[in-house]
Order: sequence, then structure tokens, then C-alpha cells
Amino acid sequence: MTTIPPYTRPPRRLAHIALRTNQLERMVAWYGCVLGTRIAYASDKVAFLTYDEEHHRIALLAMDDYPARPEQGAVGHVHTAFAYDSLDELMGTYVRLKAENILPRRSIHHGPTVSLYYADPDGNQIELQVDSFPDAESANAWMRSAAFSRNPIGIEFDPEAMLVRMGSGEPESDLLHRPDGV
Repeated sequence: MTTIPPYTRPPRRLAHIALRTNQLERMVAWYGCVLGTRIAYASDKVAFLTYDEEHHRIALLAMDDYPARPEQGAVGHVHTAFAYDSLDELMGTYVRLKAENILPRRSIHHGPTVSLYYADPDGNQIELQVDSFPDAESANAWMRSAAFSRNPIGIEFDPEAMLVRMGSGEPESDLLHRPDGV
């Protein structure tokens, strides 16, 4: 790992993401539904969305008629992740989105997180996740373990089965433990 020179300051936080789109209204509506964003500013060419005190977390740009995303994956951005405070919040969001006919493309218990992956109307991937460990130190230690090295991606899971387990009263701490026993 590279050492950061003493004069270099890392950023304090990730402020926002910006996405190009040819379907501004659909994207505004989708992010409003999925993330609970509200419009901070919008025109027929741009929309700045936020879900908290920040002036914007997502910028949607409809400045030109952009070419379509390639069907096959290409080098570049894969997804943007948004975190919830509890498994109950994450799975409650799953239930709410399912009622809107918005379903995850993948559901993976990574170990450090339990994650649901969705695609917006333009095919941009977002991850909705909850941390599996109580603090960053514990998660980082697990990511340095042999268990994580054996399977750094994780185990796919069925959100419906997770809801059944939650409904039966299984403790969240057990549900956050990766199902392959590592």
C-alpha cells in the first residue's frame, strides 16, 4: 500500500455522484422512489437530488443526446453503494421497492456487508447495503482474514428467505453472519 505524503490530505467524504442520462424525468422519479431523494434543483437539462442535509448527492445531466450504454460490461464504474443503519431498514426498503416492482438484480452477503444490487432506468448499478460488523476495525480485520481471501465476493442469498428468518425472530446478529460459516 502506498504511503500518503504528509502534505496530502485525503477528502473528508464522498459528496455526490453525477450521471449522464437521456431520460431525466424517469431517473428523477426512480431515485426518488429508491433512495427517497428530493429535488434540490431541476430544469429540463439537469437535476440535483439529495436525501439528507447535503445540497445534492446525485446530479443527473441531460445536456446532450448520449449514446446508449454498451450491452457488455466495459472498464469503468461498476456501482455506487448506499448504506443503511440496520438489516431491518435494508429489508424494509426491499419490501417497499418490491411493491413498486423494483427488484434487485443480485443479493449478496459479502461478509462485511449484506447487499442488494439494483439497476436504474439507464442501467447504472446501485448497491443498498448494511454493515455486518459493529465497527470499521472489526470489518477491516475480517477482510484481512483467510476466510475473506477464500471468497472475497460472498454468498448470494434470497431476500424472501431473509425476510422469513427475520419474521421468525432470528437475531439480526445471526442474520448478519455470512451463511458459509466464515
